[in-house]
Amino acid sequence: MKLPRRMARFNRVITNPVQGQWAWLLPPWAVICHRGRRSGRAYRTPVLAFKRGRKLAVVVLYGEESDWVRNVLAGGGRVVRAGRTYDLIDPRVLDADAADGISPVGRAVGRLSGRVLVASLGDAGDFGRGPAAR
Repeated sequence: MKLPRRMARFNRVITNPVQGQWAWLLPPWAVICHRGRRSGRAYRTPVLAFKRGRKLAVVVLYGEESDWVRNVLAGGGRVVRAGRTYDLIDPRVLDADAADGISPVGRAVGRLSGRVLVASLGDAGDFGRGPAAR
């Protein structure tokens, strides 16, 4: 079940700025750092992300037309989770049931929307850790 776009707009303006203050520290929350496809502007979007080994599954609650999903697929990005920063390698959107290598919890939560963005994780080094990754 995809959540309505109206809720996405509300969250972008009201909820995301608040969640962005702590989401990077408290799993399963994480912050996706990405650049706008046309503007090149840097964005930080709080998401639900489930890690298993070097794989990350991010729940796509508002559908594949969400800006953060489109930006990551077009230009890559990073994720800050539990205070560590990782590069997103080979991101793709899959059905939650078809995604290999993701955690059982990630698969179960992904079934709520039906889709997950799956990526391998690469080390981003010391650059971009914590709140300085803005």
